[in-house]
Amino acid sequence: MIRHIVFFTARDPADIDSIMASLRELADTAIPAVFEVAPNIGSDPLGDHVDIVVYAEFAGEAELAAYRAHPVYAEVTRKVRPLREMRLAADIRSAGPGFDATDRRDPAVPRGTAAPGPTLLPPLVEESR
Repeated sequence: MIRHIVFFTARDPADIDSIMASLRELADTAIPAVFEVAPNIGSDPLGDHVDIVVYAEFAGEAELAAYRAHPVYAEVTRKVRPLREMRLAADIRSAGPGFDATDRRDPAVPRGTAAPGPTLLPPLVEESR
């Protein structure tokens, strides 16, 4: 499962309700298993600069890609982009049984098969002057 979390700030606080109404149209894609748009309740004294949070859960990467390719997504983006100041998104794989949060390999590649891994750079060695 992929959890998709997006944070928004409005250019003008008067537009928050309009932005939220537009974002709620994304539920019309019927792709996410869970979809929610909510205002930030502001309970974190250090994190008061987010106005709106979008939370969605997708069965996998194919569903997330289909959501992003959906015409409703394009229309909502067209409406919201001029009203928002900031958009910050994160996608994470959920921590179900057997999940290793440190394993960044593609889950579609079976374990034990060759999959491209990260390139490791040698440690930095300071040259003496």
